[in-house]
Amino acid sequence: MENIQDYTREELATWLENKGSRSFRAGQIFKWIYLKHAQSFDEMTDLGKTLRGLLGQNFYLTRLDLEDKQVSCDTTEKFLFRLDDGHHIESVLIPEKDHFTLCVSTQVGCAMDCKFCLTARGGIKRNLTVAEIISQIRDARFYLVQKNIEPLKLSNIVFMGMGEPLANYDNLIKALCIIMDTDYGMKFAARRVTVSTSGIVPKIAQLGRDTDVNLAVSLNATDDKTRSKLMPINNKYPICVLLEACRKFTMKPRNKITFEYILIQGVNDSKEDAHKLVKLLAPIRAKVNLIPFNEHENSPFKRPGPKQISAFLQILLDKDMTAMTRKSKGADISAACGQLKAKLIDTK
Repeated sequence: MENIQDYTREELATWLENKGSRSFRAGQIFKWIYLKHAQSFDEMTDLGKTLRGLLGQNFYLTRLDLEDKQVSCDTTEKFLFRLDDGHHIESVLIPEKDHFTLCVSTQVGCAMDCKFCLTARGGIKRNLTVAEIISQIRDARFYLVQKNIEPLKLSNIVFMGMGEPLANYDNLIKALCIIMDTDYGMKFAARRVTVSTSGIVPKIAQLGRDTDVNLAVSLNATDDKTRSKLMPINNKYPICVLLEACRKFTMKPRNKITFEYILIQGVNDSKEDAHKLVKLLAPIRAKVNLIPFNEHENSPFKRPGPKQISAFLQILLDKDMTAMTRKSKGADISAACGQLKAKLIDTK
């Protein structure tokens, strides 16, 4: 049997036709799964009993196993999900002023080996399936329903959790089809979905052709020597190659690529770095998210002081760059940027 959440609506419509059923039923089924939060096929009362039986014979519909949950002092919530094969992933529900953002994982672990990131320390185990990606979002919305919160308040998705999204490209794209199905699926607007990458250059161009989501690039340095030490992928795709791909990235006229820049004391936080960053990004429609390093156990890196962070930001603003310092949420529960590692299982 297969997980029905591995199917896009188009794939499900084709499957139904091949089984002698009407293709429009796929839309009805999608509404039950993603908008009405059905727990079983028997709940889908506008489908005939025969069709419900056919679905039950060929598919299963389940939720992820929520093994643990932590709540930050700022009300950010981190979920630890146990997968069917015993592996674990984490996702983070972030409260905003009038909505929620969910930080979604795409892999069990990560192969990118970024030196500032906890996830990389465990290496890569495997890619997540489409259903495992989608279930993080579906289950988070159902969690809001249980708290008597309108589920569509979860309106923003960032693929910045465990793993490199573009290394699981095919499943990412299928998941995006379901997420941005505004008729029958999860109804996320493209402008509210962001895919972050460490810089897999060939897939950046492909992402621009295949979808119109927002792109975020983890840059973190202004020269190849420093970036290669922080992010080994730079040895394969150096800064000049990465930025050329970003310059050619297909996006709507008003959109900008977000460049994430983790500020690390004494590594990439100098005034010279700030001026070089301005020069590097000048040819690109760009905005910069400065992320002061989230210190964690056994890391050699340190967070810059407030004055250093402010001075770096001011240089960007003085040069008319769109830039901001991101306030990391959930740091007290290791839910902030670069801290996801399924640490909740360490003592289990």
